[in-house]
Amino acid sequence: MQSPLVITGMGMISPLGSGVKAGWERLLAGRSGISPINRFDTGELPIKVAGSVPDIADDPEAGFDPDRVADAKERRKMELFSLYAMAAAQEALTQANWFPSSEADQLATATIVGSGIGGFPTITQAQSTLSTRGHRRLSPFTVPAFLANLAAGNVSIRYGFRGPLGCPVTACAAGVQAIGDGMRMIRSGEADVALVGGAEACIDPLSLASFHAMKALSTEQDDPARASRPFDQARNGFVMGEGAGLLVIETLAHAEARGATPLAILSGYGTSADAYHISAGPEDGTGAAAAIRPALKMAGLSPEAIDHINAHATSTPVGDRAEIASLRNAFGDALAGIPITATKSATGHLLGAAGGVESIFSTLSVMHGRLPPTLNLENRDEELHDLDIVTDSAREHRTQHVLCNGFGFGGVNAALIVSKV
Repeated sequence: MQSPLVITGMGMISPLGSGVKAGWERLLAGRSGISPINRFDTGELPIKVAGSVPDIADDPEAGFDPDRVADAKERRKMELFSLYAMAAAQEALTQANWFPSSEADQLATATIVGSGIGGFPTITQAQSTLSTRGHRRLSPFTVPAFLANLAAGNVSIRYGFRGPLGCPVTACAAGVQAIGDGMRMIRSGEADVALVGGAEACIDPLSLASFHAMKALSTEQDDPARASRPFDQARNGFVMGEGAGLLVIETLAHAEARGATPLAILSGYGTSADAYHISAGPEDGTGAAAAIRPALKMAGLSPEAIDHINAHATSTPVGDRAEIASLRNAFGDALAGIPITATKSATGHLLGAAGGVESIFSTLSVMHGRLPPTLNLENRDEELHDLDIVTDSAREHRTQHVLCNGFGFGGVNAALIVSKV
């Protein structure tokens, strides 16, 4: 019998703050991480709010301090998404106490960090430099900064992880798929330990303008905390977020042999393609349901066994409806009895980092038996009135198994089940 796959470390940077503890406490308290953009002049941009990671000056308690991650010389070579990944890795590896020094352990450690876009701001800034100042003014670190796999690469270099290195670039499913890839590598014997999850930092004028052109972003700009409202009739798009969420995973046998504490079990994973449309799933939910069912099968669970669902729920009218259709398709009548939370109401949509951060929220729900609230849900879609969506405040709830979903442009779907140890 195979030893279960377990999580032994978690690290997170999100719009709710730096660190798992701060992010979780603020999420449960119903705080929003969405605020006006102050990183650059939004000028005539129609989008002026985002889920930005707070810096240490604005949030002394849990703000992001890049000086604690890398010195000034190192930071010149890295984009922000890599710095977020480095910070999340440091926290996760410290909790797992995994800093291998032997060649065998280094070769047995995989680093899989997904990203939807990678270093997008570096690309836009480099193009501006090229246009206004010429090619001689471009930094030699431009390419290493923007490549999507450099979050994984920088972490691997810092800690000497010489096993498989990867980066799913599968839009908003990338973080969940990175976890699934790590699970497969451990099961296949390619790795004994894997650092997995996602990182993203593309709050940038061009990305905001481009998503706005698709009519994908919320146009609610006057009250940032209310802009992200999954499942609400008044929702009109997602709010761009950023951050990183990373897990250290290994078999229970491996964790016990080295004295590590298992936090939760990764019991199921599934992935699929809609093969339907670049930005919208089929209305009957068959595409995403084809990812959820294999996850249930791997976990050996019936739909009724799931105690909580952390929905992908980005706050777009089409996407939220499609996800509910997929849940009804996979769960049938059992769905009415399963509490559902949409944590993007508090963080915005972290794109490729969403799955990493939300898998941590799911793990914490299993560990502590508490379900985060869905913010801003005042008038739910009519077809949702039979469902138990957690609103207003956090809820105490016996939680053995949680489903965490991640869906992305191109029709990519991924589903992860986290279970109590």
